[in-house]
Amino acid sequence: MEIRQLRHFVAVVTEGSFTAAARAELIVQSALSTSVRNLERELGAELFDRTGRRVRLTEAGRALLPQARQLLAGAASAREAVARVAGLGAGRLAIGTIQTLTCVDLAAELAAFHRELPGIQVSVREAPVEELIEGLRTGELDLAFLAPDARPLPDGLASFGAWQEDLVLVTAPGHPLASAGRTLIKDLAAEPFVDFRAGTGLETAVRRLAAHCGLERRITCDVTQIGLLVDLVRAGIGVAIVPRRIGEAAGLPCVAIRQPEPGREVLLAGRAPRPRNPAAGALLERLTGAAPEGAGRPAGRRVPAG
Repeated sequence: MEIRQLRHFVAVVTEGSFTAAARAELIVQSALSTSVRNLERELGAELFDRTGRRVRLTEAGRALLPQARQLLAGAASAREAVARVAGLGAGRLAIGTIQTLTCVDLAAELAAFHRELPGIQVSVREAPVEELIEGLRTGELDLAFLAPDARPLPDGLASFGAWQEDLVLVTAPGHPLASAGRTLIKDLAAEPFVDFRAGTGLETAVRRLAAHCGLERRITCDVTQIGLLVDLVRAGIGVAIVPRRIGEAAGLPCVAIRQPEPGREVLLAGRAPRPRNPAAGALLERLTGAAPEGAGRPAGRRVPAG
């Protein structure tokens, strides 16, 4: 049994398919499938039920998963110990992010980080907040951008940076509110809404805002991808509340919301008191502003991390 095989097994569980897991692991799907098959052959049991459209864990797979995660966390700790001695010429780190991150240009930050430390392999996972928190707790992720909606972080995790994002109403270009500039929450009662997937940081923030203002929204359509949400709003199926930069990047009318002016806090979190992985520590310093100012620095209003 090889660490690589266990990593591929956990990747399939995390990503939900062999195709997505291969993409996350930066290998071709046939190689990842062979790796998992070899692991199954060695263990003498099938780990996945492959009969449906989405792979599911068998009883053997469910039994292996916590052990595999524990072994991978141990291997990561061993690599970190060696890296602390050998420097940052090589290594791996994993960072998670909510899909609607706008306060930090993560692509630009990772590109700058790669130029500084080209030997570090970075894995990026985009997932709902609860999955990201679980990834931090189990050691599968070193850092993650979260929108926890005022919920405290679990014991053992810490916030290393915080940003405040403005939320606005976006509409189709010809919508009556498109040129209004500002609107009240109570004036949206008759509007159909396009909503993000339930349980995500954005959906939770919007739902709490509506409940606080007594707005009962009529959800016309809910989606799992922010790009599709934007396209549906542009097509006129409904309005939506999103971070301002998403609306601006899509070229949609952005209508400020009054009473109250909504926003959400985005945290950069990791294991307390600091990431044990020195590569993650180097990225953390960059993301929290220790690196020189320049293109791709954090955007949005910084607030004290709690």
